[in-house]
Amino acid sequence: MTGPRVRFAPSPTGYFHVGSARSALFNWFVARQVVDGTLILRIEDTDTERNREEWVDGIVESMNWLGLTPYEGPFRQSDNTAAHQAAVAELLDRGYLYFCDCTGDQVQARKGDNKTPGYDGFCRDRALAQGPRTALRFATPVGGSTVVHDLIRGDVDFSHGVIDDFVVAKSSGAVLFALANVVDDRNDRISHVIRGEEHLPNTPKQILLWEALNLTSGLVTPIPHYAHLPLLVNEQRKKLSKRKDPVATEMYRDQGYLPEAFVNYLALLGWSSSGEEEKIDVATLIREFRLEDVSHSPAFFDVKKLLHLNGTYIRELSPEAFIERAQPWVSPSTSAWSPQEYQTPWPVENFDPELFGRVAPLVQERIALMGEIPAMVDFFFLADAPRDDDAFTKTIATSEVAQAVLRDLVEEFAAVNWDAETLHATVMSVGERHEWNLRKAQAPLRCALTGRLVGPPLFESLVILGREETIRRIEMAL
Repeated sequence: MTGPRVRFAPSPTGYFHVGSARSALFNWFVARQVVDGTLILRIEDTDTERNREEWVDGIVESMNWLGLTPYEGPFRQSDNTAAHQAAVAELLDRGYLYFCDCTGDQVQARKGDNKTPGYDGFCRDRALAQGPRTALRFATPVGGSTVVHDLIRGDVDFSHGVIDDFVVAKSSGAVLFALANVVDDRNDRISHVIRGEEHLPNTPKQILLWEALNLTSGLVTPIPHYAHLPLLVNEQRKKLSKRKDPVATEMYRDQGYLPEAFVNYLALLGWSSSGEEEKIDVATLIREFRLEDVSHSPAFFDVKKLLHLNGTYIRELSPEAFIERAQPWVSPSTSAWSPQEYQTPWPVENFDPELFGRVAPLVQERIALMGEIPAMVDFFFLADAPRDDDAFTKTIATSEVAQAVLRDLVEEFAAVNWDAETLHATVMSVGERHEWNLRKAQAPLRCALTGRLVGPPLFESLVILGREETIRRIEMAL
């Protein structure tokens, strides 16, 4: 007995949606659970008006970034046009299809006030010949129903009375999604179709086509097991919107989410592990995942929860792994990949790998995204501190006490031992001299040295920055 054969079949019509990433992941889980399981990546590129080649590249790059390998492909649906046309000819020859020359306006005029959606079957018995305006429709059986045996939702019964005679090929001869999808799944011997719930209404049509092809083609193949994944929703519990919500997987990659954290989070959108932990390694996810345990209720895509989980993964990296994973943001010219249209805030020649190695442990505990690293360390690699004008005005320029604290620190720093503990005590002592606590005394010093009010641990940063540079930047701020 061979293992499951699943396919992920996205259309290259936009960025790689997080819902598509979740579908790809659940397919991958099923394929990886047995030694001979197979995942096929099939690009459904027959919509020539909307397809773009860069979207294909985005799909492949995102799949590889998430670690959803190995897979067969990517194959292109457009390469199977001959098989699609052969299926049309077989179905037409056996009477499952008929030609229709109705326009949308004509159909609506016949229906009048009848709000029932779908085609009214007007051309079913007209025996039209093929013409320049004739599409091909499937003659849906009269009476009865088609049951979708869904692994997540149970049996879903679709009455044939609500399935219109749907179009399978345009007048141009182009075969549409419903039939092309079935032909490809049959040729690829797909055992499980795992996709979003928006495809559930298509499924009875595809089952009808599958059964018809079993009778006409001479090739009888079993209908796949279907599993329709729950909708992903935003904070308002509305379907994720491409326009309003952050849905592009590439965006999360460029911001600095770790792929293992992203995979972990996607896995928990509609499914949960048997344990209490939310941080779950991929081997455990593969072992425990079952389609039957996926909920059919909408899943909330909580970016805050994802961000927290990502920070946990970052903090658990070894120092060496953190430095390596930081390269796309600190030294993109030496990295195999870097965020789109990204440049470091410092000149490339200013970057010092050894210095970053000393700084990295200070940063690792403070960030939730790898993309936050440059703003945390840029002051080490710039000739002068960057300047947040609002912070500088509020913290230094309009505060006589802050200026007095900085003047005293210049004098003190010239003579003290240059270690974090001594520097901490010195700033505390100077602050008390001016009736400020440590937190208030640190603010103008941090702003003078780093240009901001947040950053890596201050006194450890002073040690790395050095006595001479520290005093120079305070004097420049004054």
